[in-house]
Amino acid sequence: MKTRPLFAASVLLAAANSTGAAGAAAAAAPPAAPVAPASSGAPPAPLDIPHIAFDKYTLPNGLQVILVEDKRLPVVAVNVWYHVGPANEAPGLAGFAHLFEHMMFAGSKHLPRGLADRLLEGAGASDSNGGTGYDSTSYYDTVPANQLELALWVHADRMGYLLDVLDQKSLANQQDVVRNERRETVENEPYGIVEEALNHALFPPEHPYYASVIGSHTDIQNAKLTDVRDFFTRYYGPNNASIVIAGDIDKVAARALVAKYFGSLKRGPDVERPQVTTPPITQERRLTVPDRVELPRVYMGWLTPPAYQPGDAELSVAAQILAGGKSSRLYQSLVYERQIAQDVDADQDARALASTFLVEVTARAGHTAQELEAAIDAELDALREQGPHEAEVERAKRQIETAMLTGLEQLGGDGLADQLNHYNQFTGNPGYLAEDIAALRRITAADVQRAVRTWLQPKNRVVVAGVPGEPTLPHDPPLPKTPKASRTAKTVKTRHAGANEAEAWRAKAPQAGPAPGFMLPLGEAFRLANGLTVIHHRNPALPLVSAEVVIRSGADSNPLALPGLAGFTAQMLTEGTGKRSALAIAEEIAQLGAFMDADSGTNASAVSLLALRSTFEQAFAVMADVVLHPAFPPEEVERQRASRLGDLLGQRDEAEAVASVAAAGALYGPRHPYGYGQLGTEPAIRAVAREDLFGFWRRHYVPSNAALVVTGDIRREELQALAERYFGAWQVADAPPFAPGTPGPTRARVVLVDKPGAPQTALRLVTFGAERTSEQYPALEVMNAAFGGLFTSRINQNLREEKGYSYGVFSGFRYGRAPGPFSIAGSVRADATGASVAEILREARAMIDAPLGVDELTGARNAQLLSLPNGFETNADIGASLAEAFVFGLPLDYYRQLPDKLAAVTAEDVQQAARRYLDPAHLVIVAVGDRKRILPQLDKLKLGPIEIRDTEGQLLQ
Repeated sequence: MKTRPLFAASVLLAAANSTGAAGAAAAAAPPAAPVAPASSGAPPAPLDIPHIAFDKYTLPNGLQVILVEDKRLPVVAVNVWYHVGPANEAPGLAGFAHLFEHMMFAGSKHLPRGLADRLLEGAGASDSNGGTGYDSTSYYDTVPANQLELALWVHADRMGYLLDVLDQKSLANQQDVVRNERRETVENEPYGIVEEALNHALFPPEHPYYASVIGSHTDIQNAKLTDVRDFFTRYYGPNNASIVIAGDIDKVAARALVAKYFGSLKRGPDVERPQVTTPPITQERRLTVPDRVELPRVYMGWLTPPAYQPGDAELSVAAQILAGGKSSRLYQSLVYERQIAQDVDADQDARALASTFLVEVTARAGHTAQELEAAIDAELDALREQGPHEAEVERAKRQIETAMLTGLEQLGGDGLADQLNHYNQFTGNPGYLAEDIAALRRITAADVQRAVRTWLQPKNRVVVAGVPGEPTLPHDPPLPKTPKASRTAKTVKTRHAGANEAEAWRAKAPQAGPAPGFMLPLGEAFRLANGLTVIHHRNPALPLVSAEVVIRSGADSNPLALPGLAGFTAQMLTEGTGKRSALAIAEEIAQLGAFMDADSGTNASAVSLLALRSTFEQAFAVMADVVLHPAFPPEEVERQRASRLGDLLGQRDEAEAVASVAAAGALYGPRHPYGYGQLGTEPAIRAVAREDLFGFWRRHYVPSNAALVVTGDIRREELQALAERYFGAWQVADAPPFAPGTPGPTRARVVLVDKPGAPQTALRLVTFGAERTSEQYPALEVMNAAFGGLFTSRINQNLREEKGYSYGVFSGFRYGRAPGPFSIAGSVRADATGASVAEILREARAMIDAPLGVDELTGARNAQLLSLPNGFETNADIGASLAEAFVFGLPLDYYRQLPDKLAAVTAEDVQQAARRYLDPAHLVIVAVGDRKRILPQLDKLKLGPIEIRDTEGQLLQ
């Protein structure tokens, strides 16, 4: 999987998304489907289930093609599945399927390495990536509708012409990348090696599911070029693949393009599906695995029925009953009542050969794995012996169904196109949604009890305790020496003919079709008499409504003595009102099949709601109650205090989170609210009193400081009536002034946080950024795209693709009402820390010294401009853009104006932005890693004063 930028999170929240893990969602993905009037190839569904209208056919070479016409946006998702994964790997090559997924991005005959990414990004592609599951490997892009031919050209060239240019250099590079991915997502990830040990205990070594999808360093490094060629020849023919094209298409034209690009590709050898007997676990297996973590965690795992076999869906319902939110049994018992657990989770991970049912519970500080295990067992025993209540089953089914429908909104990524491919592989019917939901609705309490009794017995499980300690990491062999230049690469290319005949016309990239017309969503705003702004956008495509009450006060409004207060206040909103307890709120929302959350970010706080059209008003009433009448019950304050302290301990385990907090402290200092993480500090969490929470709510949660943003299947007159009914009595009050203060940056040039033994260093290079209202915003976005915002950006190509130092390094602005930080972020090999910093600074100087060339400027600019519609796929996406406009005081038609502003950005504009924000002298370097290994490397760079901070970003030395 290609990594993705770290700064793709909502503009309202400070926490950045982390890079993707090795395995993309496969059989366990929530089902999704398109909105369409009818379904060909599937039986009629009940009227309240959206139907899937699709055409499925097979080319003479065996490629299965699935077409879905969906005109909601002028975009098209192209999603290719190869029916191969670790289930097909040879012994001694664990992780090979995932390594090969990376090889497919390394270049093909008509697309030299990196060209496909540059062309797709420059065409406005989003969700451009790949993923490996245990049973399949996927490659996908979402492109503007007029660039469908480009996407098909790229995917077809990979399928047909990879062998023609495959060489040792490409293999060695991707081995470096994948090993960095393993270090980042397994070895330097809290509990990563614990989860790997669990997987090893569930399956015998000879089973294809024994190893993790990413495999081991040794097996990754042992892969040979002949292995890669053999794997491609055996599994990557059109007869072992299916392609879904979903979106704004003409089916006749799409058929013609598929025939043009894929029709002449040769069929590969027939592929037999793996025939593997999974030996049952007949006696409990137990492990204790030390890791660099603060809190113990217990995992329980069972082998369960394969995907879509009897018992699979029933166990999904059981997982929801056990750990599906605050209304679940494990949450209420272990987290809420006994307060011995920090968090709980359960999942039926459905796969082709055998599925696994997993329970995962993290201890609260001061409690042990043994306590957790006994408490989990008590809940499992009760579920086996008494079974669930019918109300629990109905609640779980409604929430699962709502989650299914939310997948209908998104075309690409893990959305519609991917789910149709999933259904196609596992059931043979891309339109299986109706049957899936019908089967879910038929499940009874007795069915769930029977499945739990059958599959989740103590004697048939694996129990793994992840405990604080020094981990034993698997062997990490050194990189092989680079061979001297020779004729090897040339002779390899000459000796091995490609799988398909040369076709000269394939050498030229197709031209884009006529640009589709599209107006970005424009919200309609009105105000209530009390000053509450209401913003509405109707989207009747699905029977779903998304609502958000956004408050224009977040961490930027925290008092200096109580960092984290805004987040603590938001967290308390759903913990009890004048007439509803915390558990009553959770159960009522869950029973409606809805989802509600309260959170706070840097610039805003929000209560968000997602509900079915049919239950929206009932859920909306609960939402209004938590916003307007929070009670801040003393006992709930103490529960949430303990929870936040536990979250803080967990944050200390995450190297990238520690780097982010340390960077904030170094850049803004202790006298500015931006100088802390969202959780605040341990002393502040302990010091917060109920009166502080109530005071923050009373001062900031006022209608003149708030907006109600509603998108989805609801008319304006309905919304206006609901807003008046439920928010009209909100008491008038003046909005508080915004006065965050003056930053006090460190005088040090390098900030170091010690994590002894860490195999990677989490890096942050930071400086002051810009306000969201800056007139330079378009130029800043284009500059950042070229430097570190895109996969093909300068720093990512350098450190990942050329040097092999990292799985991915990206940059981004976190805009605020006051200037937020500009950050360059990523994890690098510990032994390459100094070299990575040097390369980043060199690239920064290069951006300053010379303007972008025409091609690079055009690509970076178009990547921002042409991808704009992709950011408005879901109701939540649209709502986020409208909420952003409110928070930052932007006009509602801001996004309709933005395309022209982006198109006008020049190379000079970009260079001026680089001079202001990329000056190496103003970048503070933050490194979280093994001090003994990385400090000498940083000393050699002679950057300036070095200071040491703790895992909360506070100065130690």
